[in-house]
This record gives sequence, structure tokens and C-alpha cells, in this order.
Amino acid sequence: MKLRLARHLFIPQVKYGCTHPPYLLVRFGVISPRVSSVASTHTRQFSTSWVRLSEEVRVRFAPSPTGMMHLGGLRTALYNYLFARSQGGKFILRIEDTDQTRLVPGAYENIIEVLDWAGLTPDEGPHVGGEYGPYVQTQRLPIYQEKIQELLKTGAAYKCFCSEKRIHLLKKEAAKMREVFKYDNKCRSLTPEEVDKNMANGLPYTVRLKLEDVKKPWDDMVFGPLSSDIANHEGDPVLMKSSNQPTYHFANVVDDHLMKITHVLRGVEWQGSTPKHLLLYRAFGWEPPRYAHLPLIVNSSGKKFSKRQDDVRVEHYMKNNYIPAAVLNLITLVGGGFTENQPSGRTLEELVPLFTISSIVQSPGKLKLERVDEMNKLHLIRKLQDPAERMELINTLRNVVKTKYSSKGEMIEIDEDVLTDEFIGKIFDNFLQERICRVEDFVKDDWEFLWTRPTKVSVKEIQSILQNEPNMFWDLCKEVESMPESEFTQEKFLARLKEFAKRNNYKIAHCMKLLRQSISGKTGPPVAEMIDVLGKKITLQRLQYFSQQLET
Repeated sequence: MKLRLARHLFIPQVKYGCTHPPYLLVRFGVISPRVSSVASTHTRQFSTSWVRLSEEVRVRFAPSPTGMMHLGGLRTALYNYLFARSQGGKFILRIEDTDQTRLVPGAYENIIEVLDWAGLTPDEGPHVGGEYGPYVQTQRLPIYQEKIQELLKTGAAYKCFCSEKRIHLLKKEAAKMREVFKYDNKCRSLTPEEVDKNMANGLPYTVRLKLEDVKKPWDDMVFGPLSSDIANHEGDPVLMKSSNQPTYHFANVVDDHLMKITHVLRGVEWQGSTPKHLLLYRAFGWEPPRYAHLPLIVNSSGKKFSKRQDDVRVEHYMKNNYIPAAVLNLITLVGGGFTENQPSGRTLEELVPLFTISSIVQSPGKLKLERVDEMNKLHLIRKLQDPAERMELINTLRNVVKTKYSSKGEMIEIDEDVLTDEFIGKIFDNFLQERICRVEDFVKDDWEFLWTRPTKVSVKEIQSILQNEPNMFWDLCKEVESMPESEFTQEKFLARLKEFAKRNNYKIAHCMKLLRQSISGKTGPPVAEMIDVLGKKITLQRLQYFSQQLET
């Protein structure tokens, strides 16, 4: 595996046999331990940070179960998974459920189901375990209580006794002045005696972090050096609520550190929170992970997708039996991240070596959801080339056909001949390239002729033909019966039909109409194409059934 060398390396002199691994001053996450010279090429300018040579890459996907998984969340999970696998690291799932008021029933289960469906199997998580658990934040509350006491003891945080009423008045005043609300840090200046008095009186309190002026920029692996004078724009943030529940920011930082997360890949909407998180790391005296913020996914109009859209939720694609790799391909079409531009038709395993953070773009990506059909077709075609996956598709379509027609109100008879491996394989080979994107497309109304005989014969449609040419249908049946199986191809059958019509002085259009009516009713592709797919045996069965309908 090739690993990117840093642009600037500082290697302190160390002796072999040293019990502590040497450190490197690097501009990019993980590099090879076998370094003998300074590399001088890199695509982005980043400030330096210390990383252990022996450090294992550990990333996490940390969703909140406040709704069903959408494509944006799946993209975040995918990129974390790909980065971990490409670096030989670990992919961790953590559930951030501290905001109990926003939890949605079934959302946690949905997260697990989606990751399993997509093949993004965590190495550690609430359902697989691991040495750094629990992996659900509400099961880690004692840990947060312990860590908040550490910050209070060092003076990096303080107890705030401001009532909800006072905070509401401050927000109201800010809105009146058309300003962004900023807590005035009133309780930061409380004396120890005042704090003790408030505690003795049983006043409820929150715990806030003392923000500091930070002039030094921090490095985003996607956006480069960024700076934010957070102390001048925000008031001291709450770390622990009066209910003893941690805020997102506090629990997030504590968990990332204790779970030894080395890189955080998350949506760009969290970029503004990063300076706050870095100050928390400084307050604890911990080394922060590297941060990479992923660009927004927007619709064709450049606006954010609504999470309420069915086709933005991953379960929409699961219920409609899209191939997981096709949906993963869809979300790789925008935002970059790969050495190959728009890696269409790639499997999850093939995406791993193509993934690189340095290729992620900064601008929002316009995602055309309709392209999922195109991606799905590519994977269907690819699956047909593999004998095992081809048989899997055949079995899937067979089950879809049985389910579709057994669930209809009226009893529809399915010819057993159309359920054979040979026939279904022929269906895929003949129609997949141009007209089909999903297996379920084969049971749409236009394709019903493949599986069932026409249930009704419209006498009006053919009455005029039979009145003027009463022997045409029976002559046509004899002609089809006399044809060898080798002539049941589009070209040969059409040529034979034209010769038959000319020999018997019949109109070719009338012959076609009779054949269509007996084979499919009204719908379906061109008659010769249907004959080609159905073959001689099934075609004759349809003609015989049609004749019985005429007689009754």
C-alpha cells in the first residue's frame, strides 16, 4: 500500500531500541514509518501536527437517531469507511443520542440496517462491541460526569447559574437589536464564595467552557488553514446541561478522545463547531484528531435536499430493491474523493484504493437522483457476467414474478416455462441493455406478456380482420408451427412472416395485430422481438390459448 509522504518532516534524533516510537511533524495524516529523506510534494498547504508513526487510523460515523438515514449520512459513513480501509485502520459506529427529546422511534434500528445493507460493516459499535465501548452516548453518562469535574477543577470550565428566564431575555434583546445572541459570560466572574452560596441554596446550574482567543489557524484536510475568532463572536458554550446531560460538543470531544479517533470526516455544516472542539481538546490537554469536512450535497437547483423527501432517504432505495453498490456510486458522483473522476460501476471493494482525501472538493455537489437508475443498470449488467451473481439475479426475478402475480386480486396463471433459469436468463440478456434499470422493471405492465397469457381477448380489436379474412389466424398458426426453432429470431421470423403474408395475399399489419393480440394483448415491444424472447414453445401455447378464447 502506498502512503502519502508529508511535505515537511521533522525527525528528531532517536536511538534504536527506544521504548517510545519516534514522532513526525506532518502535514497529512498517516505516512510510512520507513522515511529516510524529506519529501517535497503535496497538494495542499497545511500547518503541522504531531502524529505517532505507529498510530492506527481510527475513524467514526456518529449519527443521531433523530430521523431515518438519508443520502448525506450514507455519504459520510461511506467516506469514513473508505478512508479506514484504505489506511488499514478501524471504522467505528457511535450513536449520539444525548438529545432524548428529538429521538425518532426506529431510527437507531434504521442506522444499523442501512449500514448492513450497504456493506459498511463497523469494526466496533453498539451491535458488534469493542474495547472502547459503550458506543451509545446515553450509556456513557458517568464518563461525562467524571470529565466535567476535571475541567471544573482546572478552571477551564465554570458553573453558570443563569436562569432560563435570563437567557430568554438576553436572546430577546439580541433579536430586538438584530444581533446574533451571545451569552455575556456573567457567571464566569463569580467568586468561589458566590458559587458555594448558590450551590447551598440549591440553584440549578449548567457548566460552561471558558473560551479563549485563538489566533493560530487550524487545518481542515479539505479546506486548508482556517481561523475563527470564536471568543469574540460567541459566548461561553454550555458543556453540561442543568439536567446533567452533556451537550453534543462536550460528549463528542470526550468520546473521540477516549475512543482514540485519529481523523474526523464529517459534513461541512460542522466546520463552524471545530474551533470550539479544539478549545475543548486544549482544555483537557489532549491531542486533537485531524479534521476533514465534506462538501454539501445539494439538488439540481443548488438547494439543500429536504430530509422528508422519500428519494433522499436510503430506505427508499432499499424498499425498491436497488443494488447497494449503485446507491453508493450515486453519492460518489459529486464531491470528489477519488483518483478516478466519477467512479461509476465500481464495487465497494474497488472504491477503497481509489479513495483519497486530497481529491475531495470544497464546493457543494449537485446530485441528480435520477442517475441512480443508470448506476443500477451498470451493476446489473456487471452481475450478469459472474455465474454466481447471474444465478442470484435469476432467482430474484423469479421470486419477484411469483410475488407480483400471486398478489393480484384475480388469479393469474403463470406458465412454468417462463420460470426456468434458461428463460429468465434470456430475458436479462435481451432486454437489460436498453430498457431495464431494476429487476422490478420486468413486472411492469408493459412486460406482463413475458410471464402471463393475455387474460381477455378484445374481439372488437380483431373482429374486422376475422370477418374479411376468416382463415388468416388459423393459417398463421400453421405457419408458426411449421417453423423450426432456429427461425425464432427477430430477423428470420420477420422475414418469414412477410413471405407468408405475400404468399397468402394477407396484409402484414393484420398478421402483426393478430400475433400481438394473442401473445401480449396490446402492450410490449415489437412483435418479432417478443417472439424472439418467448421462443417457439411459449408462442405456440399463447396461440393455442388465443384460439380457445375465440371459440368461446
